[in-house]
Amino acid sequence: MRFVDRAEVVRKELDGARSEGRTIGLVPTMGALHEGHASLIRRAAAECDVAVVTIFVNPLQFDDPADLAAYPRAADADLAAAAGAGADLVFAPSAEEMYPDGPPCTEVRVRGTADGLEGASRTGHFAGVTTVVAKLFNFAGPCRAYFGEKDFQQLAVVRRMVADLSFPVDVVGCPTVREPDGLALSSRNARLGQEDRRAAVVVSTALRTGAAMVAGGVTDASLVRARMVEVVRAEAQATLDYAEVADPATLDPLDVILGTVRLLVAARIGPVRLIDNMEAPTGARPGPRAPTGVPVGIVGETRA
Repeated sequence: MRFVDRAEVVRKELDGARSEGRTIGLVPTMGALHEGHASLIRRAAAECDVAVVTIFVNPLQFDDPADLAAYPRAADADLAAAAGAGADLVFAPSAEEMYPDGPPCTEVRVRGTADGLEGASRTGHFAGVTTVVAKLFNFAGPCRAYFGEKDFQQLAVVRRMVADLSFPVDVVGCPTVREPDGLALSSRNARLGQEDRRAAVVVSTALRTGAAMVAGGVTDASLVRARMVEVVRAEAQATLDYAEVADPATLDPLDVILGTVRLLVAARIGPVRLIDNMEAPTGARPGPRAPTGVPVGIVGETRA
């Protein structure tokens, strides 16, 4: 595995690989790699000739400086995890490499899909995400880009950007990886204390509860939404941000459930804000929990 920190080196290497007929798989990350990231890297390595992992804690997507400062960083562990999962190249630029003139005057904004949910709760977040991802796509060139469905709105926003701006990139959504008790793997989980870690499972519990209602034939989205809110608020350590029943393509809130929907929850557990989501198909109850490292609760891909 090679490590580089210069954009021009990445561009040159990947252009050379494509000239030899090799395909590129790109896994953009902010580091603090865990098994969820490893699953993306393994899939990129299995489906492409060159698996590239980017590691960059992007300041543009943080609306709270304290959140940026607290974001976990573990460079040596990240390199070992990337190599162990099959990465061929890691691109870990500095902020000066990504933004040599300071915060860019140009930003990429996606209307509609990015406006609600996380977009409403975190001002400027998605503009930061799409701006840095656009830069990474420009460095990488034609490729397949792998994103986890745990950040489902981010996946939808990136797909919309790729479609609207005609990037030569195939965006691949990969299932969420969960702990045995259902908690979605996240870099933020490392900041949970013992009591907060116990309480954090309420987020996935609320999603499973809502999915069971949809599978059981409930068509009034307000009832599903209210029950998820009730589950989260019953946990003393949790402060709910939102619980939503949304169209899986547009993420617009729904009134009536006519088919498969996407359930989304965000809550603060102690000092840590967690997000999670789950596909909720009608007509079949959610399956049992999977052991560590096995994706559950999300099946297939939903294109925005």
